[in-house]
Amino acid sequence: MNKFPMTVSGEAALREELERLKKIERPRITKAIAEAREHGDLKENAEYHAAREQQSFNEGRIMEIEGKLGNAQVIDVTTMPKTGKVIFGTTIDLLNLETDATVTYRIVGEDEADVKQNLISIGSPIARALIGKEEGDVVIVRAPGGDIEYEIDKVRYI
Repeated sequence: MNKFPMTVSGEAALREELERLKKIERPRITKAIAEAREHGDLKENAEYHAAREQQSFNEGRIMEIEGKLGNAQVIDVTTMPKTGKVIFGTTIDLLNLETDATVTYRIVGEDEADVKQNLISIGSPIARALIGKEEGDVVIVRAPGGDIEYEIDKVRYI
């Protein structure tokens, strides 16, 4: 089976969510189902059906997280040699050569990506263009809105 890259913080977040789903949500939902059963006829019991739906969603998410953690290859970029090369997990400061605007991205796994927090997926066009490049290199990112030219200002292994 294929291993998928994941940062240390991404793994910690998934483990935290898994813990919450198993230790807090699962017992809460089980209790809600038991209480709804006490109300009688299950065919017309909306509370029961809602609780069962929550249980189904919760168990599905637990299985999904366990699968992701089982197939994760956790990469701790802080232990890597600081070569100035862009690799998975690095934080990159980019200078847009057209607008002189600076933007900072961190390359993370597919499930960790959040553009609002400047966390970009390893499979995104910008990450694919950056991987393997070094500080000072100029990169052309083929974006849906057109090509964007960036200069790699700084690569941080944090």
